[in-house]
Order: sequence, then structure tokens, then C-alpha cells
Amino acid sequence: MLSRTLAAALVASLAFAVPASGAVPAASEPVRPPEEPRIVALYPDPVPDGDPGEYVVVEFPERTELSNWSLADGETVAGLPNRTVEGRVALSSDPATARPLTDHAVLPLGDRLELSNAGETVELRHETATVDAVTYDRSREGERWTPDGWVPLGASDHDPAVAEAADVEAFALPDSPAVPARVLSDADDRILLAGYTLASERAVRELERAAERGVSVRVLVDDSPVGGTSERQVAALDRLAESEAAVRVAGGEHERYRFHHPKYAVVDDRALVLTENWKPSGTGGGSNRGWGALARDAAVAADLAAVFRADWAARDAVPWDQHRVSIDPVSSNASRASYPERFAPRNLSVERVRLLTAPDNAETGIVREIRDADESVLVEQVSFGSRSTPPVRASVDAARRGVRVRVLLSGAWYVREQNRERVRWLNDLAEREGLDLEARVVDPRSRFEKVHAKGVVIDERRVILGSVNWNNNSLRENREVALVLVGDEVGAYYARLFRADWRGGAWRLPGGVAAVLALATLGAVWYGRRRIEFE
Repeated sequence: MLSRTLAAALVASLAFAVPASGAVPAASEPVRPPEEPRIVALYPDPVPDGDPGEYVVVEFPERTELSNWSLADGETVAGLPNRTVEGRVALSSDPATARPLTDHAVLPLGDRLELSNAGETVELRHETATVDAVTYDRSREGERWTPDGWVPLGASDHDPAVAEAADVEAFALPDSPAVPARVLSDADDRILLAGYTLASERAVRELERAAERGVSVRVLVDDSPVGGTSERQVAALDRLAESEAAVRVAGGEHERYRFHHPKYAVVDDRALVLTENWKPSGTGGGSNRGWGALARDAAVAADLAAVFRADWAARDAVPWDQHRVSIDPVSSNASRASYPERFAPRNLSVERVRLLTAPDNAETGIVREIRDADESVLVEQVSFGSRSTPPVRASVDAARRGVRVRVLLSGAWYVREQNRERVRWLNDLAEREGLDLEARVVDPRSRFEKVHAKGVVIDERRVILGSVNWNNNSLRENREVALVLVGDEVGAYYARLFRADWRGGAWRLPGGVAAVLALATLGAVWYGRRRIEFE
């Protein structure tokens, strides 16, 4: 079996390829009104012989009486039980076996429905009318089909949570590194910290202090980040494990996600979501342009805590001291630069906060927000995986319908050439089609070292920020977390931040890039493609 690091390098090196999602649209799939019931998941291939516990998950947006509903697979029609439901329910011919395999309520089917491992079309019917239908190709043992592809059983299936009228503290990095540390220092009851990596001395110190004063501290990070686990991270996790804090790592042979890649903390009844890793270059303010938001809302915090608890309790999360014996640490250097505070944190009122998680709903959630754009889409990203990545396609489609689109990508050495190519493609497309679309590679001008943000501002009113990179691996394979913040004040804050970075300068590309430059950076580009999918 390939190591995760080597596998990551292969995935990243094929950044322009379009990976198969595992789903094949049905040729005769009916057109549904947005609020009609729909099939949202299938589990056709349980691991035990005979496939016991197969199920279909259906979402009913409104209270629905099921007696006239059925599921059909081309050979069998199985009636739904005489129950009234709302939301998502799993339906199975073997409900007793299926119940431990899903978080949804499981209801029995009237007849046996056998889902073919070779692939087939499953229809949801109301009386004789087909309301929804999905087609899947050959199943994957122990994995669940979703509209976004196949995911391992045990991977979560969260509905996007929405909270109304919340207070949010918006901030930027490297301008305000004191904010994440202050949030941790203010904890009274609990800290649930999730990350890809954790090597920040300031964060570790605050976690230790919190644990010493009786706060329940839990830390969950990835077990095998690309490039290896650094000596700084090993020392940090060793310190926390020796304190009153509990530390686990996610991955291993039972991994549910390619990488545990979120950057957030639930602190009491507040939710802190970041684009930056818990290390000196990120939350420490030593390098990266990043975006962050603290949602002071108990409902958002509770929902994010549920995500954390599910990942913490999963079978692929193991105690740090158990994993520690297999670690061969790699050397690392901390980013210790300092930058001016051009953007002070601001406490703002927002009209709505929506929590997105990957691979559950982030792809559809991000694309939906961009498709709803009326005036502008401002994108600030490390990079994007390919021209066909769904948020990229949605942004281009927005420009084609008259929306003003601006795309700002990182100029970091390991993605510079890749991003220049993307910029050239977008600007050429805009010129050919007469679109109000422009792309640039950022010029930081001493305000930060490199862009690491994963953010977008839509109509200067809706903001998406979090750990989700715009590539299919991040959207469909990783555990990621993002927030959608809605309101004029929050939109204006991040739009102003974007415009300042946009004005910082740009690489203006002539028709041909010098061959000597391409040769000089070839090795750096190859290495960077190994890394960028997981930044």
C-alpha cells in the first residue's frame, strides 16, 4: 500500500486531472423542484458476506406521510412504512443490522430491496410517479455513495447547520495573532481544538494553562501530515499529553478521510474557525495571510462540537501516546517574522451563520453560494486544483452571467508557476468572451509573506472562510470545516481585506514566460504540488 505522503504527492501532481466522483448521472433522471424529497445516500456493499444492512437515505424537506411512497431498483419495488417523517431517514430491508451503521433513524421497507454491487439506478417514487432517481457505478466495499462521491462508512453526514443573528469577531492574520490565543485563554469549561498540525508555542501554552485550571481540553490533529510530523509538533503534543489535556490523532489503517485538515476550536459556547494551521506561520502570525472568525453563538458551537465529538470517537482516532512510538520526526523551522496590523479585529453582527463540513456538504454549499451571486465574487485562495473544480466552474459561470469576478492566488514559491498558469487561463478566457473577470498572483509588499487564506466574498454580503481548498481532494476526501457568514458589515470587512491584497500588486504575464525561469523553478513546482493540496 502507498504511504499517505506518497499518495498525496501523486494526487497533487495530477492537479489538472478530473477525478471520477464515483457517481454517474441517470440518463432519465427527473427534474425535481428544489423542495421535493430526494435520495441523498446509498450503502449497497457492507463488508460482511451477503451485504447485510444495506440502506438508502432519503431526505424529506417537509413532514411527509410515507404510505404511498416506495423505492425501486429496476427489479423490485419496496414500499415505505406507514409513518410520518421530516428530515433524513434511512430505509432498509434489514433495519436491525443497518441501525449501527448510520446516524439516521432507520425504518423498515415493506419488501426486500437488494442494491447491486455492480451498480444500478434507484428510484424514489410517490404512487406511480418517479420523484428522484440516482445511478451509481460499481460499489466500493464498506463505503457510502453520496452525490459528491463515495465516502468510507463512518464518515459523517452532517446537514449544514444555520444560526440566525449572531455576534462575530472578524480578524485577519498575520495582523492579529493575539485573537486565537486570547480565545483559548478565556476558556472556562471546554476547549475542543481540531487541526491539521499543532506546533504553536503560544497555543500549546494556553492549552496547558487551561487544562491546569480545570478546563476540559481535547486536541485532535492529523496523524501523518504531508512532509512528516515535525519535531516542533512532536514536542508540542508530548507536552500536552503530559498535562491534563487529552490528545488524539486521526488516520491510520481505518482512516475515514485522506487528511484531517480543519482548523477550528470550540471554546465554551463559541466557535473559532480559521483558514490557518495552529503553528507559528499561521495562528502565530509569522507568515500567512489568513482569515478567521469567532462566532459567539451557542448553537453554532454546539453543532461544531458535534462534528468534533464524532471525529474524536471514530475508530480512526487513536491516543497520541499510542501513535507516538511510530513517529520519526522531521526537522522544521518556525516562521518568526512580524507584520503590521493593517486590519484590526472587529466585532460585528451577522444575520446568519452557516456551518459547512467536507466531504459532507462543503462542495455543494460553496457552489450554491457562488451560483446565487448577483454582483460580485471575490476569491482569495492558495490555488485551485484544476479548471474543472466545481467552485472554479461556478465562478466562471457567474462571470458569464454578468457578475464581476476577481481571483487572487498565492505567489508562494511552491505554487507560483502553477498559479501563473491559472491566472493566464482566466484572463485569456475573460478577454476571449468579454467577461468582467480578472485574476492575479498576489504581491504581498511586506504586509505578509504568502496567501494561505481559503476565502470568498459574494456580493460583499456573504463570506465563506475555513480550511477548504479549492481542489477535489479537499472538497471530497478530507475532513474540512468552513463558515458562511451573511451580513453587510461582515461582507464589507472581508471585501476591504481582499481589495487591499488585490491592490498589493500583480504578476502581469506576457505571452510567453521565459524558459530559463521555468527551468529554474521546475523542481520547486513539483515539490509544491505535493504540498498545496493540503495547505
